[in-house]
Amino acid sequence: IETADRIHTHQGASGALQKSIMASHASLLTATLTRNRHALRPIIQYQLYTSRAHPQPKPTFAVQEALGFVLEGTAERRTKRELRWERNREKREKKGLKDDGPYRNQDETIEIAVNLNLDPRKPNQSLRGSFPLPHGTGKTPNVIAFVSSDKAAEEALKAGAVRAGGQDLVDEIASGTLAVSSFDRTVASKAVLPKISKIARVLGPRGLMPNPKLGTVSDEDDGIVELIEDQLAGSVPYRTDKDGIIHAGIGKASFDAGKILDNVRAFMNGLQEVKPENFGKGKKKGGGGKKGGGKGGSNAKYYLSAHLTSTMGKGYKLDLRSVDPTSAYFMGELPE
Repeated sequence: IETADRIHTHQGASGALQKSIMASHASLLTATLTRNRHALRPIIQYQLYTSRAHPQPKPTFAVQEALGFVLEGTAERRTKRELRWERNREKREKKGLKDDGPYRNQDETIEIAVNLNLDPRKPNQSLRGSFPLPHGTGKTPNVIAFVSSDKAAEEALKAGAVRAGGQDLVDEIASGTLAVSSFDRTVASKAVLPKISKIARVLGPRGLMPNPKLGTVSDEDDGIVELIEDQLAGSVPYRTDKDGIIHAGIGKASFDAGKILDNVRAFMNGLQEVKPENFGKGKKKGGGGKKGGGKGGSNAKYYLSAHLTSTMGKGYKLDLRSVDPTSAYFMGELPE
């Protein structure tokens, strides 16, 4: 810093004099670093400056490569948690804490986030529903069934529902006897929908209200069993947020990489099937604005970006060619 200040004070000098000054200060700096190299080594760092006006583009990865990085990170964190548990065993014993069994490590969820060229405020651009995954999500949900007959309730319980009933079940939820946190999904027949409206304010904000768009409402009680089986088989719900982004858990870190890729393929194919005819953010050409006509033309992109991450890991930006079902490189190797 001192050298730079001295050079700055001699800016009015001739070129030869400036070179002489710079050479003398450079030799002095070299000699100082040589004498104190052991002391200065820990604090000498090189940092590249990136202007906010000209940011460096983020690298993109094929979905297979990104998944490898994500699973590698989950394995490292899993090992660190196990080592920390063993390292703190003596501390727990000193505090009188007894281990009730082997260490139950966290099985992180593998998540995908897809930014779609959608504006949920516009008609038919708010996507919501569920997709069945070939290998499930790795989590078995607790499902309750609203039915209109005792026979249908018995069949629902045999199919795997944790609770089933009609008006009595609605009253338990309304009074707080049955906690909303005790179940994750709900299915119902059309006959009991008017009764469920009593607890719509309880179920709705938590996303638990039966909805035909989510495939959780059947025309008759006979279809309840099939709905329960679909929910337990591993269907993943999806919904666009206010920015047109869809988040979904497509597996667990304990899954084989091939199973997760199969789930990604099924999920992206599902998004392609529900692609609206008119889509687009803002007023860009072909993007659904007043000036663009509102029909996603050849210039309009349906997929804007996609990222793959885990519960406690960093996210990796995906090359859209590897996750776009309309691409020739969908779920395959990218050209060099």
